[in-house]
Amino acid sequence: MTPLTLSLDSVHLSDEQFYQLCQNNRELQFELSSKGKLIIMSPVGGESGNREADFIIDLGIWNRQTGLGYTFSSSTVFKLPNGANRSPDATWIKKERWEALTLEQRRKFPPIAPDFLIELRSATDDLETLREKMQEYMDAGVQLGWLINPQLSQVEIYRTGQDIEVRNLPTQLSGENILPGFSLSLSPY
Repeated sequence: MTPLTLSLDSVHLSDEQFYQLCQNNRELQFELSSKGKLIIMSPVGGESGNREADFIIDLGIWNRQTGLGYTFSSSTVFKLPNGANRSPDATWIKKERWEALTLEQRRKFPPIAPDFLIELRSATDDLETLREKMQEYMDAGVQLGWLINPQLSQVEIYRTGQDIEVRNLPTQLSGENILPGFSLSLSPY
């Protein structure tokens, strides 16, 4: 099932209204684009869910070993500086940036752009929509992002101020200077 997108052209949801919409409809997962589109996300299937969990586990193990930051699942909504409210599949934020937020900011939808994120294209995801989402992340201040595309056996690497790098699978990805020592081996799906 593809996500349902509603245009909110003349309607503006405040941060609190969007938060309450999500709280009042916990069985649904919402995102809000920087262009004011309300997106009702569809659940993923078993294959995508398993891959997503593996990415979060790998990132979480690295983070526990280094203690450099905090790892988040796809259930976390981030209030980005560009007005979007997004939920990447796996996310990491530097310790000092996360701890600079107030307790109230951490409890709701944190007003912060992640330092690193992973988006995994599921069988029903439109590639161009995901690429627009990745660009929105980068415009909001994300430093490094990976768009993993099993359908084309590729990964797109997004870096601040650089052209997108496309690699064919299998490949070994590096966390570079954002996630020192982190690497992820991707094989064709």
